[in-house]
Amino acid sequence: MLTKTKEQPFDAALVGLAEEAKALAHPARLAILRFLAAQDTCICGEIVEALPLAQATVSRHLKVLLEAGLIQVTRKGTRSCYCVAPDAVGELNHRLGCFLDDVEEGGRSASC
Repeated sequence: MLTKTKEQPFDAALVGLAEEAKALAHPARLAILRFLAAQDTCICGEIVEALPLAQATVSRHLKVLLEAGLIQVTRKGTRSCYCVAPDAVGELNHRLGCFLDDVEEGGRSASC
């Protein structure tokens, strides 16, 4: 018997916002973003020194942030240097703010 699958029930903007929010859903990734934002330049090995995590763990979190487009990487020989992707973070801030404003507005009119 064949099973029918549903098409994606959510619009692309909502799916994209959820994916980016998922990238932020870990305190280590938030700490990495905060650390990178506080720097005046791209950072290489200093990220590992600034966090109470193993290098491999930091690398996994950096990969998630890179895949979400929230940070950028520049290769310098064998080193990878990271910095915040300001345009992407600004856009996420705007879209997340709009989403939460919509939720808040809907919440005011709902009678629970």
